[in-house]
Amino acid sequence: MSAIIQPSSKIVLPNNWAARPHQTPFMEAMYGGTKRAVCVWHRRAGKDSASLNFTAVEAHRKIANYWHMLPTAIQGRHVVWDSVNPQTGQRVIDQVFPPEIREATNNTEMKIELSCGSTWQVVGSDNYDRLVGSNPYGVIFSEYSIADPRAWDFIRPILAENGGWAIFIYTSRGKNHGHDLYQMAQNNPNWFCELLDIEHSYRDEAQTEPVISVAQYEEEIAAGMDRQLALQEFYCSFDAGLFGAFYTDQMKLAEFGNFGYNPRKPVHTFWDLGLRDATTIWFGQQNGNYIDIIDYMEESNVSLTQWCKRINELPYNYGSHTAPHDIKRRDYKDAVSHLESAAELGVDFEVCPSLSLREGIDAVKTFIPRCRFNTGDTGKPVSQGVDALYNYRREYNDKLRVFMDRPLHDWASHGADAFRMMAIAWNDRFEERSNRRFRVIGASAETRKRVSKRPNMNQQQKTPWGY
Repeated sequence: MSAIIQPSSKIVLPNNWAARPHQTPFMEAMYGGTKRAVCVWHRRAGKDSASLNFTAVEAHRKIANYWHMLPTAIQGRHVVWDSVNPQTGQRVIDQVFPPEIREATNNTEMKIELSCGSTWQVVGSDNYDRLVGSNPYGVIFSEYSIADPRAWDFIRPILAENGGWAIFIYTSRGKNHGHDLYQMAQNNPNWFCELLDIEHSYRDEAQTEPVISVAQYEEEIAAGMDRQLALQEFYCSFDAGLFGAFYTDQMKLAEFGNFGYNPRKPVHTFWDLGLRDATTIWFGQQNGNYIDIIDYMEESNVSLTQWCKRINELPYNYGSHTAPHDIKRRDYKDAVSHLESAAELGVDFEVCPSLSLREGIDAVKTFIPRCRFNTGDTGKPVSQGVDALYNYRREYNDKLRVFMDRPLHDWASHGADAFRMMAIAWNDRFEERSNRRFRVIGASAETRKRVSKRPNMNQQQKTPWGY
C-alpha cells in the first residue's frame, strides 16, 4: 500500500498503524484517487480507524480542512476525540495525529491544527446548518445510517466545487437512507462500495484469525442477544430494522412507489410547527381505503408567512390543515395565539385532538398499513419523511443498557411528530371535501371578524416565527 508520508524526522504516517487485509481495498481505492466511498462494515471492523489514518495522510498531501462527522457532536467526542485504544492505552487522536505534527489543539472545538497547514475537526451532523461558510475538502460521515442525511445534501455541493472527497462508514440500520446510499454506490463505477461481514475480516495477513469469529457470534445469541440485532451488527443485514425503532414492523406493511397528486381529490396537510427546530408538513389524499402520502416538506428557520406562501405555490387543492394543540398558545408579547396569526395569513388551521404520546404512537402504528408513500421518480421529499419514520426510535440508556419509555429527540423526531398529527386527526370523511377548489384554506368569517378587531402590527409582530 502506497501513500506513506513523513512529515517530520521522527514521524511516518500512518503513525504506528497498518491496514488489516480487509481494510486494504478501501485504503488503496482512496489513495488511488477515489472521491466517494461507502463502507458498510460490521461492528469492530475498524471503520473509523482506517478512515482516520487515511485522513492523516491526505491532510499532508493536500493542505485543506477535514471533518470527521458523527450524528452528534457529543457522540463525536465519545467515539473519536476522547476514545482510547484498549490495546495500546493511547488516545486515538494521539496515534493518528501525534503531537509532533500539530501546531495547536482545541479541546472545546475538538479541532487540531497541523503544522503542515491543514486542519482536522470532529463535528456533528445534527448541527450541519451551523457549519455554513466552511470549506471542507474531505469529510468522513461516521455512523451515517443513524445520522441526519440532510448533512450530505448540504456538504455535497462544496465537495463538487473543490474536488474533495467523502467517505460514508456505518453498520446497517434497516432500509433507510444508509440502505439507499449503499444501493446507489453499488451501481456507480465512480464510488468505492463494500459490505463487509464477520466472515470476511481478519487480524492477520494469513487471514487465519478473524476479527470476530462465527463461534463468538453464536455465543452472543446464546447469551441473549436478539438474533435480528446480531445479524445487523455482525452481518450488516439490512432486513433487520433499526434497534429500538417504533415503526419497523408497520413500515413493512405500507406501500411505496408512484402515488402522486390526484387533482380530483383534496390534499390535507399535517404540521409540526417549529420555532427554532424544523417545521415539517405531510401532504395526504384519501384514495378509497388507502391514504396516499404525496408530498413532504421540512426546513428550519422559515417563518409562518413563508410557509403559507410556499404551500400556496404548490399545485394542490387543499381540504384541511391540521396543527398540534400548542398552536393555540398565545405569544407573551401581544397575547395573540399562533392559530390567530395563521388565520391572518390565510390559513385556518384545525387543531389536532390532544392525546398522550403513547396513544399517538399507537395511532401511527394502526395508520401506517393504510398508507401508500410516493417514493417513486418524483417522490424524493416523501422519501425524506419515510426515512424519519424508519429512524424514529426510543432513547437508549447506556448506563442501564435499556431503552427508555420515551423517543429519542433527534432529526427524525420532526417528521415523526407531524406524522403522528396525521394519524390522530385523519378522518375518512375528508373524501367529502373534494368539492373545494381553493389552494389554501382561507380563514373563516368568524375568525376574520375576530382578528380584524386587533390593532395593526408589523409583519414580525404578527408572525411568532419571525426570526
